[in-house]
Amino acid sequence: MPENDFLVDTNILIYHTQGDQRATDFINKLIRNQSFNISIITKIEFLGWDKHTPDGLEKCKRLLETASVYPVDETIAKKTIEIRQMVKVRLADAVIAATALSFGFQLATKNADDFKQIEGLRVLDPLS
Repeated sequence: MPENDFLVDTNILIYHTQGDQRATDFINKLIRNQSFNISIITKIEFLGWDKHTPDGLEKCKRLLETASVYPVDETIAKKTIEIRQMVKVRLADAVIAATALSFGFQLATKNADDFKQIEGLRVLDPLS
């Protein structure tokens, strides 16, 4: 996978929704490069976020239509289990990390510390 193939974490999408220009620029670049990838967990977290307005939720649904959404399959489930056996990490974060590792993506997240103990995972904070 090229260096610019990212799996985008939920917090980057939320920063975008809240008007953070760095997040918006990053997501727009990924969309232009047809490399906007998310885990199904990110889709669930983002669309289930309790601060959406009805109009905002519709805009977010349209945004995610431009993303490649990666489901949890047996490979990702096994990798998630391995991660959780090795480090203490939330289940959602473990699934997101397992997805990134399984497909060779670099993880784009504002919460790099949540993932720092996961061996082999490449992490970028595009907002720093």
